[in-house]
Amino acid sequence: MKEIHTKNWIVGGLLLGVTIAIALYLWQESQTPELPDGFAAGNSRIEATAVDIATKNGGRVTEILVAEGEWVKAEQLLAKMDAHEIEADLHAADANLRRARESKRHAQAIVAQRESELTLAQQELQRALQMDKQGFVAKELLDQKRSRLRTSEAALQAAKVQVAEAEAAIEAAEAQIGKIKVRLADSLLISPRDGRVLYRLAEPGEILGMGGKVLTIVDLSDVYMTLFLPTHQASRVSIGADARIVLDALPDMAIPAKVSFIAPRSQFTPRAVETRTEREKLMFRVKVKIDPQILKRYAEQVKTGVPGMAYVQLDPDIPWPNNLPPLLNLTEIPE
Repeated sequence: MKEIHTKNWIVGGLLLGVTIAIALYLWQESQTPELPDGFAAGNSRIEATAVDIATKNGGRVTEILVAEGEWVKAEQLLAKMDAHEIEADLHAADANLRRARESKRHAQAIVAQRESELTLAQQELQRALQMDKQGFVAKELLDQKRSRLRTSEAALQAAKVQVAEAEAAIEAAEAQIGKIKVRLADSLLISPRDGRVLYRLAEPGEILGMGGKVLTIVDLSDVYMTLFLPTHQASRVSIGADARIVLDALPDMAIPAKVSFIAPRSQFTPRAVETRTEREKLMFRVKVKIDPQILKRYAEQVKTGVPGMAYVQLDPDIPWPNNLPPLLNLTEIPE
């Protein structure tokens, strides 16, 4: 008897749970305004573009300068990686550059010397040729003067090659320094945009590999809702179409938005998506973006993950229905 009594309690509890679920569903359906033809709606959550701040090269995290929830600006320094080895490489590259520059100066001095020797050899040959016309120079001496001239020309050419090699060494050293400076700059993790720190994924002292994530920043200037519309509605949506977002936490206001993206292909509806009509297998993903002016003015109040409804105007010639919450402008949105 006791076992039967326990089973009755379990069955009664299940029936009560089902009844409550049905009641909540019916209540939610009754709260969703009926839309005329020319409008579409879907439930979703507030999302924002997230950016991972990660290491380009592996190494040890030495310092993290921001905490979760903190606002950051574009180009702000967020974290530092250990750069002692990179700095040592930079000192060595600077020394190589100085050595290459000294080698160039030495090669240029040799070029000047060889040019002087060549000038002297040319003058001696010219005097020897003049004396040969008068018959005062032996043929052997004349050959020696010609040979000395050719030797001087070759020596000058070799000296110029040394200068070119030194210049190439300088360019290589400068390129190596530039490469090391890039690595040194990569050891400083900079914010690519304004935003809020969503997650702090590492701590000072941790060793991360290439691409290791340190922080995640959410860009609250790009806030949107993603909804899924059936084919007969998605085919009527256009980029830039007016939209409105009504959050569950603020059911008495409609936030102005625009359609910013329409998927080029249909896809299976995610299980988490519930539609007001009979569920359809293939839907088009549509992104509705909140007015940037509102986001800029009230960025402190923006929260991601908040559920709500997004309404899209399919036909611009049909006015918005009166049973939707009023559209608020910048001055009407509460601080």
